[in-house]
Amino acid sequence: MGDAEAAKALNGLLIGIMQKVYHNNGEVTDQLLREQLYPEVPQDAFTALHDKMKHLLKSIASADMDHAQLEAFLTAQTRKQGSGGVTAEQAAVLSRFWKSQRPRIRESLLAQSRWEPGLRGLSWRVDLQTAASRGDAAHGGLVALVELELGRTGQDSEFVCLEFDEARVNQMLKKMADIQDSIDRISQRA
Repeated sequence: MGDAEAAKALNGLLIGIMQKVYHNNGEVTDQLLREQLYPEVPQDAFTALHDKMKHLLKSIASADMDHAQLEAFLTAQTRKQGSGGVTAEQAAVLSRFWKSQRPRIRESLLAQSRWEPGLRGLSWRVDLQTAASRGDAAHGGLVALVELELGRTGQDSEFVCLEFDEARVNQMLKKMADIQDSIDRISQRA
């Protein structure tokens, strides 16, 4: 395999690893990658290369390396070539791959780390509540209506509507002030 073909195959392997690990593409298997990219390489040699590249890519992605960090990391990897490092050609392919795919991998990692369901939107208003709307002839006053839009990635939103009278709003504001005081105390100690 020539240098250009080796670089192309390694880039394909990195793309396959990215698809499996960061984009959860179940169609990409180790066997498919071997058959498509390295058919002449023995299984154990392919497994070693695959595992090494997967480990390196995870290290680079978890640190979200910028250009300078990446170059320092890859230089260190080329120096320990005999003990699990990489060749200069492999380092060049990794560098080009990371520069082109960093935003996609970063976005995937961010999406995987988000809590679900997430808050997509919030709207609120203050209304005058009439006695008839509550069924309470003696009650009529201001109410705060808060609507939360919650949703999971790729699904429709769900809406939750909360209604607060003046006493509940004051109680919530007091609790928020207590939380802020606690944060202020902790941050002054640090």
